[in-house]
Amino acid sequence: MTGYICENIKKLKAEIAAACERTGRNPDEVMLVAVSKTVGTDEIKQACECGCTEFGENRVQAFIEKYNFFDGEVNFHMIGHLQTNKVRSIVGKACLIHSVDSLRLLDEIEKRAALAGVVQDILIQVDVSNEESKFGASPEELLELIQRNESNEHVKIKGLMTMAPFVDDPEEIRWIFRKLRDIFIDISSKTFYNTVMEYTSMGMSGDFVVAIEEGADIVRVGSRIFRDTH
Repeated sequence: MTGYICENIKKLKAEIAAACERTGRNPDEVMLVAVSKTVGTDEIKQACECGCTEFGENRVQAFIEKYNFFDGEVNFHMIGHLQTNKVRSIVGKACLIHSVDSLRLLDEIEKRAALAGVVQDILIQVDVSNEESKFGASPEELLELIQRNESNEHVKIKGLMTMAPFVDDPEEIRWIFRKLRDIFIDISSKTFYNTVMEYTSMGMSGDFVVAIEEGADIVRVGSRIFRDTH
């Protein structure tokens, strides 16, 4: 398969590999989630043919439409802010919900997952940069969420997610990725029921290299894959 999507993916994977090499990591440790929120099924098909298997959506309606179209051929992640009244639609369908940031949302996911008879994997979204415009639990609220989930039988916390501010120079936000990784390591050193720290989801098209250098396990990249720059 040729075309700009394949070329973009090839370049992207080379940059991921280079970032891993600089920090002594295996590129296979980094999951690439192709953010498909702005594209249709044809573009997703092309990305699939070029090796992508993980896709991220931020709106529930688009998530459901694409999930149904591909019927299990690929994995879809819910990466956008999730309202409690939309939880029922995606529980059991999202391979990973990246954006859990409140006790209310956590409780609703547990409720809907129990009714569906499934265990839903989630990440806790942390507002490391303390921006009012950003969703996410504060580092202090994070522990409360993890402790609440110890009584949940249908939700498993698999790690943490953060969104950094958009900046021209990714070096300005390196500290955010480093801080999330520090929080991740701290939680990993403790034992919580229904919490298994596997992933830090951090880094997007403009800053994924710095995020990987600081330990990202999942990067969420959209425009670098689906934009035709030729």
